[in-house]
Amino acid sequence: MVDVSAKAVSARLAVAACQVNTTSTVIELLRAGALPKGDALAVARLAGIMGAKRTPDIVPLCHPIALHGVTVDLSLSDSCVQIICTAKTADRTGVEMEALTGAAAAGLALIDMVKAVDPAASIERVRVLRKEGGKTGDWHRPEDRP
Repeated sequence: MVDVSAKAVSARLAVAACQVNTTSTVIELLRAGALPKGDALAVARLAGIMGAKRTPDIVPLCHPIALHGVTVDLSLSDSCVQIICTAKTADRTGVEMEALTGAAAAGLALIDMVKAVDPAASIERVRVLRKEGGKTGDWHRPEDRP
């Protein structure tokens, strides 16, 4: 594990995203709150927050940091659900892994909730969109990179 004790504490933020590809039928069921297992969007939000909080338990060598805020936003299109996870802290290391884990955990929970209706649903494009703070400052995913 990298020693970060000499680094300055600073406000940090990371935003990560993924998408769950599914069918238009599942999207209609999500909009209506009519999936057999219940409110899939609420479950996905909670799973994302819980996943972000448990990141150092899941990702080897990841520093346990105090999270000061985690949000998980889900938006529906015709055949996919976009998931955006934002994680914030004031610590010595970044929160990219927490944001990525939160997005992925939300996607996994959503897959679990829809698999009875769409066993082919998939999670794709898990990625960091941007980060702020720390020695390297602000970073945004270049638009020419998926």
